[in-house]
Amino acid sequence: MVQKFIDGFCKALNVVIAVCLAVMVVLVFGNVVMRYGFNSGITLSEELSRWLFVWMTFMGAIVALREHGHLGTDMLVGKLGPAGKKFCLGLSYVAMLFICWLLFSGAYQQAVINLDSTSAVMEVSMAWIYAPGVVFAVLGGLILLTELFRLLTGQMRDEDLVMIQESEESPHGGADKA
Repeated sequence: MVQKFIDGFCKALNVVIAVCLAVMVVLVFGNVVMRYGFNSGITLSEELSRWLFVWMTFMGAIVALREHGHLGTDMLVGKLGPAGKKFCLGLSYVAMLFICWLLFSGAYQQAVINLDSTSAVMEVSMAWIYAPGVVFAVLGGLILLTELFRLLTGQMRDEDLVMIQESEESPHGGADKA
């Protein structure tokens, strides 16, 4: 049930990311045309584009975490047996959960501190610029907890124990061995 929720949410995030990117392109391109063609501009273009970029980056990180799309290397872990791979994967999940907690607590504190501050152009609460860190920490933590549960209950196959992608060019995610 949690897996289906996460999968559906990641599909929705992909749509939101595409919309954010489209809005950013329209705002920046429109601003360039307005500045050079009409000696004017869209005042909120830079600020809104920056905010959308921050949100888009964190949302993309959630999707990449779910799809195991982050780059890495398996030089050491790839040489271990199944028990060693399970131990290292469990240890990495615990470390990533700790990082999610640190990110959550820091981003939440910054959001609370900046709740009454407003941005210069849009005059929107500055807490919104820190909110994607909170969202990522919560959703990333949920994904990691789900994966850790799968690991601890033996629901992962041995080939799923090395969860990295060595190269963006490799169609097998680093599985090419000579």
